[in-house]
Amino acid sequence: MNDSISRAASRREFITNSTRVAAGVSALAGVAIPRVHAATSGTIQVALVGCGGRGTGAAGDALSVTNGPIKLVAMADVVPAKLNSSFDKLKTKFEGKVDVPPERRFLSFDAYKQAMDALKPGDVVILSTPPAFRWVQFTYAIEKGLNVFMEKPISVDGPTTRRMIKLGQQASAKNLKVAVGLMVRHCRARQELADRIRNGQIGEIVAMRAYRMGQGGGTSGPLPAGVSELTHQIGHFHAFLWASGGVFSDYYIHQIDECCWMKGAWPVEAHAVGGRHYRGDSLDQNFDTYTVQYMYADGTRLFFDGRNMKGARDEFASYAHGSKGSAVISTLSHTPGMTRIYKGQNMPRVSSRKDLPLAPDPNLVWAFPQPEKTPYQWEWDDLTDAIRNDKPYNEVQRGAEASMVASMGRMAAHTGQIITFDQMMNCPHEFAPDVDKLVLNGPAPLQLGPDGKYPIPEPGIKKDREY
Repeated sequence: MNDSISRAASRREFITNSTRVAAGVSALAGVAIPRVHAATSGTIQVALVGCGGRGTGAAGDALSVTNGPIKLVAMADVVPAKLNSSFDKLKTKFEGKVDVPPERRFLSFDAYKQAMDALKPGDVVILSTPPAFRWVQFTYAIEKGLNVFMEKPISVDGPTTRRMIKLGQQASAKNLKVAVGLMVRHCRARQELADRIRNGQIGEIVAMRAYRMGQGGGTSGPLPAGVSELTHQIGHFHAFLWASGGVFSDYYIHQIDECCWMKGAWPVEAHAVGGRHYRGDSLDQNFDTYTVQYMYADGTRLFFDGRNMKGARDEFASYAHGSKGSAVISTLSHTPGMTRIYKGQNMPRVSSRKDLPLAPDPNLVWAFPQPEKTPYQWEWDDLTDAIRNDKPYNEVQRGAEASMVASMGRMAAHTGQIITFDQMMNCPHEFAPDVDKLVLNGPAPLQLGPDGKYPIPEPGIKKDREY
């Protein structure tokens, strides 16, 4: 264990070195890249690539900024119903800010290019397709000189993480502003809590714990008649590791990231267990339960529990325990965070909205005033402010590291091995190496086996890859 800590202590140097050899993004390497001048008081045009619920929500947050004019001018997806539904919702709510005629609503695997082609350098593209496509679409956005808002996770394995870090460096060289949808980092309540922890208000952090337990998710039934396997997998991307990193990467990354933020470090290794219990006839690749023990270089642990089981108790919260007190990082959801600090280690359990408002507590030291503005809006306010005022703004390195740390815990559970930061970053298994070559009616990166099922993780049997 001491050897792994020693090796991981130089992980920053490792990341720097690994990005020099990242594959698949050499098209821009060695080329003099012109810098893009940021917008000022003019209208920022936005294109939405990926029109599902999260993409529609991000577009709505973009159109809600008040620091200057902004409008949606192009949309892209592979599913007509999703694009049409998203357009109708946004047009109804943001009349006057949505200018997307039929000729700028694009449907195909190359639709992301057409949507970005409708913008001018310095505008913004929202990338909210399944994470597997992030590096492909980000590459094109850089070529077009576009600012980017991309949803998390931004990578799902070691090779794509290294690739995204390299692309982030290229975006900075062009003065592009890039946001990653780990919106909790923009929450003013959590920012104040982080400052208080840094200033020693709860003493030294000795442990952290986080929970994301819900009523299910990431399932996929048999392939429907008349639907291509690739289209089906994209439509159920949480079920397939190649597309999303599964429920672990897509759901759990937030709690893991916010705890690492409060700690001020990334963990050096992960030790985990998990299993499939009640998946029924679902053909997905997820486990029902995950329990991960992340360890930091100083020996501090983060204990994370995830569960997707109907009828079981829900919990959605994160906590930090210090030598002088304790802190609530998240209470019931991403927003409102309702961050608080207590004397000692006893914090009231909030299992549902029925437990609110909290009763007076003599151990309460500090609580962020309520109500609080949603971080989903703060992240767009901060991005557009950076664009209009030409401030340095690039969250790719942090977003890639957070995505990789989530993958580290997932791989530890799926292989039954201790996985270090360096091992995950350097893992050669790329889930979908030819994702940039996929065509809508072509084969999917994951194929059914002779038993009519997709491969699933087998801890202790497959030790160096997840499936």
